[in-house]
Amino acid sequence: MDEALGRTLDAVGPRLKQLRLRQDITLADLAAETGISTSTLSRLEAGLRRPTLEQLLPLARAHGLTLDELVDAPPTGNPRINLRPIACADGSTILPLTRRPGGIQAYKFVLPRGDDNTEPDLRTHEGHDWVYVLNGTLRLVLGDHDLILEPGEAAEFDTRTPHWFGATGAGPVEYLSLIGRQGERAHVRAAPKTPPSP
Repeated sequence: MDEALGRTLDAVGPRLKQLRLRQDITLADLAAETGISTSTLSRLEAGLRRPTLEQLLPLARAHGLTLDELVDAPPTGNPRINLRPIACADGSTILPLTRRPGGIQAYKFVLPRGDDNTEPDLRTHEGHDWVYVLNGTLRLVLGDHDLILEPGEAAEFDTRTPHWFGATGAGPVEYLSLIGRQGERAHVRAAPKTPPSP
């Protein structure tokens, strides 16, 4: 086997574990989504087994990555970023704009038209968040403040302050967000394929 290929395959295990932990997914959840047993996933992550193509394809799909991104293949000289949108059960779409472990990550969020009577479900977590509205109107509830952000407006805040984002009844909204690892786990978790039953 080519030495570079061997090194790439040997590095897949730790990368799989890092991706799973970063997305806050359990081995059992990943097994259910991919059809790969938890024991096999555990051996792959520990580097005790090299992945096959039949295993890499569902893993790439589950993590919203291309095969090249999943195995961190060496660059081919093509500077284009292959954006893989994450479709969420609530109709929103998340586009990862950066692909590197750790540090600040950039995302584009597209939220469908909202309901102005929606009762915000405020959340808190460690970290900081920065948002910049591209199109539409973004409602940001931050502690005691209920703000409406228009295109070109930005907000930055400590995410230990209770907060919530949503589109207004005026229509969909697109915004950019820079978030750290803690915020990523809270905001960019792949949603279930179908909405839960009431």
